[in-house]
Amino acid sequence: MSDKPSYGFTTTILHSDRQKNIEHGSLHKPIHTSVAFGYKDARELAAVFQGKQPGYRYGRQGNPTVSALEDKITRMEDGYATICFATGMAAIGAICQALLRAGDHVVSSAFLFGNTNSLWQTMGNVGVDVSFVDATDVANVEAAITPATRIVFVETIANPRTQVADLKRIGELCRARGILYVVDNTMTSPYLFRPKQVGAGLVVNALTKSIAGHGNVLGGALTDTGVYDWNAYPHIVENYKKFPVIQWGMAQLRAKALRDFGGSLGPEAAHHIAVGAETMALRLQRECTNAQAVAELLQADDRVAAVHYPGLPGHPQHHIAKELFRSYGALLSFELRDDIDCFDFLNRMKLAIPASNLGDTRTLVIPVAHTIFYEMGAERRASMGIAESLIRVSIGLEDTEDLLEDFRQALAG
Repeated sequence: MSDKPSYGFTTTILHSDRQKNIEHGSLHKPIHTSVAFGYKDARELAAVFQGKQPGYRYGRQGNPTVSALEDKITRMEDGYATICFATGMAAIGAICQALLRAGDHVVSSAFLFGNTNSLWQTMGNVGVDVSFVDATDVANVEAAITPATRIVFVETIANPRTQVADLKRIGELCRARGILYVVDNTMTSPYLFRPKQVGAGLVVNALTKSIAGHGNVLGGALTDTGVYDWNAYPHIVENYKKFPVIQWGMAQLRAKALRDFGGSLGPEAAHHIAVGAETMALRLQRECTNAQAVAELLQADDRVAAVHYPGLPGHPQHHIAKELFRSYGALLSFELRDDIDCFDFLNRMKLAIPASNLGDTRTLVIPVAHTIFYEMGAERRASMGIAESLIRVSIGLEDTEDLLEDFRQALAG
């Protein structure tokens, strides 16, 4: 039994830095801008490089400010360890760089963030086979698995159509097969959901979104939950097997992706993310309340052809979201009636801002097919259920009634 008290989510984040020595009694971990770290004893420097003692080598591989954020993310996800990267895509790319080889196979949800979809297609060009499946049903994932399958990759809530993966049963399948289960938790965040509870071995978070939350910084993270047995993974370099098995994945990701690939998070960005994270729970509570209200307003309006939000009882995966998530998230999308021009509608909005980010304090709207999913083409969009009139909404912190009135007046034309 641990003698340490168990605190709630926000209390843990607020006091995370103070669990270790912090310079000059500062309440925040200071911003360390140095890229080099000196040692009085050269043997100590060698021991750090050889992994025999903790310490910092070079700014690309680690930094005290970034390390403090990594500890904070690990606590959020109830994980074993975290590595932070310059962006969320750098975090996903790190998985490809460090863990996959030509001839490997990945099973991925077909309902993906556009850039993730593009990355998987790029991996196909270098010899990694990727099968895209409807991950809302575990049977589709199971049917796609081959002896070469190394990773199953899903998002919790898909962007932009809000499909919810069959998270728990996919986790059970991966555990039974010894396959690494990777879950992108960006659309839910560690406050609404911890993928560890469904057996995820690695968790992706785009820190830019709800964790930082103010649209002013980029960042990404990979968290090892500690539940995957790295003995089952075939591509661990012998050099990293000198560590305990639980450390193998993080050791290889930090060396072969962060060090070699160089997508490092800077200390100033880490500081912004850490400060933003302190209010994550408060922000998400308001944003989820607003999202539910906007979704219900849109669903009741006959000028709207369809609304996609897991909080609506008619959503195909409402039961999964209700069982697993604290709330239903701040992302929704909807389709206008064919006779309503989506651009004219967006131009009538006074509060919601046409922009491509998610998880901001302000409500952001974007015509999906014409912007962030334009490059993939009409055929691929159709296969993902993305209508030409689909509008994605990232709900912000505005007063609920002000937000509802903005949608009402824009619909009225």
